[in-house]
Amino acid sequence: MKRLFWLAPLVLLAACKPVVLSPSGDIAARQAELLVQSTLLMLIIIVPVMALTVFFAWRYRAANSKASYDPDWDHSTKLELVIWAIPLLIVVSLGALTWVGTHLLDPYRPLDRISAEKPVEEAPLQVQVVALDWKWLFIYPEQGMASVNRLAVPVDRPVQFTLTSTSVMNAFYIPAMAGMIYAMPGMQTTLHGVFNEAGEYQGLASHYSGAGFSGMRFKALALDAAGFDGWVAQVKAGGGTLDRARFLELEKPSENVPPMAFAAVDPQLFGRVVNMCVEEGRMCMAEMMALDAQGGMGLPGIANVAALADAEAPGIARPVLGLPPFQVSGICSIEEQAAMLAGAAPSDADGPRDLTPLRGRGLNAPQAILGLRLNPNRLTQSLPQDGADQNL
Repeated sequence: MKRLFWLAPLVLLAACKPVVLSPSGDIAARQAELLVQSTLLMLIIIVPVMALTVFFAWRYRAANSKASYDPDWDHSTKLELVIWAIPLLIVVSLGALTWVGTHLLDPYRPLDRISAEKPVEEAPLQVQVVALDWKWLFIYPEQGMASVNRLAVPVDRPVQFTLTSTSVMNAFYIPAMAGMIYAMPGMQTTLHGVFNEAGEYQGLASHYSGAGFSGMRFKALALDAAGFDGWVAQVKAGGGTLDRARFLELEKPSENVPPMAFAAVDPQLFGRVVNMCVEEGRMCMAEMMALDAQGGMGLPGIANVAALADAEAPGIARPVLGLPPFQVSGICSIEEQAAMLAGAAPSDADGPRDLTPLRGRGLNAPQAILGLRLNPNRLTQSLPQDGADQNL
């Protein structure tokens, strides 16, 4: 009994459920299959090696005088064939299994079935996921609502998660539903999954992200169609709006945040989070990239801003991502800016100014770009009209 006493702590594991090997979703179940098959293939090598290690240690022990002794032995074709051929076959089999499984279970790949017996019959539920410090935000764009640290989805309906983060890289993981995928700031990733059994499951952050990481968990509810509709109605009845100002408050670091819900959500919020422009007056990354693709916003490329203008409405910038873009109207001196703010009309009476600090290295001030003429005194975008400049 004393020798077996060290096994007593194993009793505590009796209440644990092997979720990874006994999941409730088709994608997670297929991943579990791949894990078991790969392990069994590797055991074909591992078990004989471990057994032979014990056998050789016992067979050729110093006390065994009957064991053969051949100090001049150095090669055996049969042994070489066994040693190299069998592992090679195992590696080839593992490679084929992994290749097929990796492409079949690609998180970006839409589901081809609900389960082994059920094909996909309806469009996936869209859920936008934002990893915050230290909580999870779930936005339901189709329902126009959001929840924090609580996810509810219908059983036997595909779910398409679109994920991002606000500060550091994090990892989204519901072991019973699908595999893990990273959420990164300024980027967008995708994960497809499905629940085949109703119930309450555990979701978590599986990548360390700071002081509140241990409390960054949430409940994932798999409900039947009526139960999901009831949950949506309950959230709608609870009221509350998640707009940009409320999101900035929610974004502040906090730990062990209780579940909360919002009956309405800004439809542009997730796009702004991905493009890191939730704050008022901050340019979105999509705007920056659109401008950079056309030469940037320095003096050599200042006229490129006009290229964002709609051809049918000259002078009106075409929005990127549906958001009102920033537009350069001119580069003026501090005195000129002050005069314009005071209501005075702009003047070029001061004569040409030194443009050297504003020019790119080795470049002259542009005089005509994309059909625009630039007044060297004011450097504002202008269009030719009857021989005179008309400021945009």
